[in-house]
Amino acid sequence: MNRKNFLRAGIAIALLLGFAPTTGPLLAASKEEIAQKKADVRKMANDTLARLYKVQPSAKQAVSNAAGYAVFSNFGMKIFFAGGGSGKGIAVNNKTRKETFMKMVEVQAGLGLGIKKFRLVWVFENQGDLSSFVNSGWEVGGQATAAAQASGQGGAFAGAMSISPGVWLYQLTDDGLALELTAKGTKYYKDGALNK
Repeated sequence: MNRKNFLRAGIAIALLLGFAPTTGPLLAASKEEIAQKKADVRKMANDTLARLYKVQPSAKQAVSNAAGYAVFSNFGMKIFFAGGGSGKGIAVNNKTRKETFMKMVEVQAGLGLGIKKFRLVWVFENQGDLSSFVNSGWEVGGQATAAAQASGQGGAFAGAMSISPGVWLYQLTDDGLALELTAKGTKYYKDGALNK
C-alpha cells in the first residue's frame, strides 16, 4: 500500500467515525434533538474548562481576557497504517457571547495502533483569528509543530502551546495537560445542523 492509499483509508475511517455517533439523518433532527445536542456540547465545554482550570489555574485568566475561545472533545482511532478521529465543540466570542457549534475531523497516516481521547481548548487573543477560525475553518497540518510554554513561563498561557502569534492551545488528556501537539492533520468547521 502506498502513501496515497494510506491517506484514503484514513479519510474513510475518519468519515465513519464522524457519522457513527449520529442517530439518524441530521436533516430530520427535531428541535428537541438539536437542543439536546447543543446542551451536550455546552456541558462538555463547561466540564473541560473546569478541568483545565483545576490543572492550570492561570488558564482561567487567559480564557476570560481573550477575544474568544473554542472547546472540542475528540475521539480517535488508529489501525495499522491509517487512522482518524472526529469531534465536536463550540467557539465562543467573549465580547458578543455568540456561540458557534463546530466539528473537527482528523486524518493520520503511519504505522500505529490505538484509541485516544482528548479535549482541546483554543484561546484567541484577537477577534481576527477567532473570526477566521469560526468562519473560514482551520486546518492544522501534519507538519504542524507547537512549542509548549514551560511551567512558570508564559504568564497566563503557562501550559499552553503557541500555534501562531496570539493563538494558544491547551490539550488535555486523561493524564492532564499534554505538552506536544497530537491534533495534527485536523480540520475544524461549522456544524451546519446545530447553527440554524
